[in-house]
Amino acid sequence: MAETNSPGEAEFAKRIDPKKDNLTKEQLDFMRRTELVRWQKNFKQRRGRNVFTGLTIGAIVLGIYGYTFYSVSQERFLDDLEEEAKGVRAKDGLKTSAN
Repeated sequence: MAETNSPGEAEFAKRIDPKKDNLTKEQLDFMRRTELVRWQKNFKQRRGRNVFTGLTIGAIVLGIYGYTFYSVSQERFLDDLEEEAKGVRAKDGLKTSAN
């Protein structure tokens, strides 16, 4: 378990719940300013990572989209089926569903 501090030592990194603990307005303002400074310090690094991640995901999506169009345009099996159907229609002589 955690040991209690000796009377001469100050508490270090004690977790505080601003809603439960009675803090003064100055303490709350200090906490807000400290959090804002920490957030601003990490903002540039986080923004760079987010831009990189967004561009990577966009490139993957565009790659899949482009590959799909390329592979579909290369497929000729429907053309082969259509040629076979034309041959059968020509051999049977212009039969329609009305005949």
